[in-house]
Amino acid sequence: MNREEKHELVSALQEKMQEFGNFYIADTSSLSVEKVNNIRRKCFESGIEMQVAKNSLIKKAIEGLEGDASEIYAALKGQSALLFSTTGNAPAKLIKSLRKGSDKPVLKAAYIDSSVYVGDDNLDTLVNLKSREELIGGIIGLLQSPAKNVISALKSSGGKIAGIVKTLQEREG
Repeated sequence: MNREEKHELVSALQEKMQEFGNFYIADTSSLSVEKVNNIRRKCFESGIEMQVAKNSLIKKAIEGLEGDASEIYAALKGQSALLFSTTGNAPAKLIKSLRKGSDKPVLKAAYIDSSVYVGDDNLDTLVNLKSREELIGGIIGLLQSPAKNVISALKSSGGKIAGIVKTLQEREG
């Protein structure tokens, strides 16, 4: 691979990192081709893009991100597979489900909305992260709850309120 091809690959990785906003780096070394193809298929089914690249090229792509993601550099050893997703916890859930049958893939690092997680011990934390849509839905639900309670209280005591209003109107009139 010549210098120009490397530059193009780094640019393409940076574009994906910015487009998706979330990426995971996993270790898939020592897995058979069949198992790696199975991971690729499950990634496709889950809306996750998987790409394998050299660690030096991944590092150059990360250097182009906004903010400081230099903590990830220590994890760039051995074989690295990048998992790109628009949903922050989707790759973590996939890795966890794949690990039921084997000890790989191992999470090396994750970059989620400018936050960096390094090490496989963060897998459970990442699985439990709520997506942006889930957080917005929860906030909307919380905001709607008091309004629904007021409306249902008004409906259930509708006859009483009408009687009170009628009594007040008679007193004024």
